[in-house]
Amino acid sequence: MTAPAHPLVLRPLIERFRAAGHDVQVTARDYAQTLAILERLRIRHVAIGAHGGASRRGKIRALGDRSRRMIGFGRRGFDLALGHGSNDLALAAAALRVPAVNTFDYEWAAQQHNIGCRLARRVIVPEAIPPDRLRRYGVDARKLTSYPGLKEEYYLSDFTADTSVPRALGVDPDRILVVLRPPPDVSLYHRKANRLFTQVLALLGNRADVHAVVIPRTQHQRTYARALRFESLIVPEGAVDAQSLIAQADLVVSAGGTMNRESVALGTPVYTTYGGRLGGVDEWLIREGRLRPLIDPRAIELRKHPPDRRRIMRRDPQLLVDLVLGAVE
Repeated sequence: MTAPAHPLVLRPLIERFRAAGHDVQVTARDYAQTLAILERLRIRHVAIGAHGGASRRGKIRALGDRSRRMIGFGRRGFDLALGHGSNDLALAAAALRVPAVNTFDYEWAAQQHNIGCRLARRVIVPEAIPPDRLRRYGVDARKLTSYPGLKEEYYLSDFTADTSVPRALGVDPDRILVVLRPPPDVSLYHRKANRLFTQVLALLGNRADVHAVVIPRTQHQRTYARALRFESLIVPEGAVDAQSLIAQADLVVSAGGTMNRESVALGTPVYTTYGGRLGGVDEWLIREGRLRPLIDPRAIELRKHPPDRRRIMRRDPQLLVDLVLGAVE
């Protein structure tokens, strides 16, 4: 697991694998809140390596170190490797001749997919991603498998919001609760500065009728948001139950994909400020009117949106389990 979304995505699959009698070992990269979320979800794991930073050289060096250590870890013997776009796992599995499954839901991370897809025995993506966009990564009809809906609808299938989360963060229930997610500024597929998100911070951070909770990706983002000293911004110290926060928020404004789609799955209105190339999933959600692109922060609609009026979309994770295990049949 190499990013904070991965423990959430893979948790229900891990539970079902183990319930069926399979032995599951989890490895994780020390990046953003990944390890903290694993601890919160009580998923036992082995931490292997860290993020390489924003530079390509640093990323390559870190990938090489993690892959070498993953190969050593994998020598104990495995029948299948599963990752959510994790290239160190793909490289280690290839070196050990272990069948690998690669899953993701954003198709334009070219450098990542040129490794993970080419080395995988099976690639699993949402139906919203056009298959012809994956051919450049060596994915043909024999390798590709797709599933309906959003991955978030599967891992949130058993979700129940913890109503104490907003209160623990100091949110005033009489204010409009907005959740903010900064852009992935260390990702290779998101190199352009996202000035729009900074404008959103300034607008919402100075509104007396709003409490805006910032969920940063990195310590640098946390330090930056706190240094603004906007009265209406709340910046948690560490990892929080973001899904419970989103489920009770009146609005989400996010430059990241996973939080956008969690908001859609949980029925919370959401704007995207993503500055990179839109993927098939976001294109589909925008066409459906379930995700709104934000161009001008002044266009944000701020109003209370009661949780009891929302529709949560739930799908059975067993479908994903069956698709994964099909790679070794």
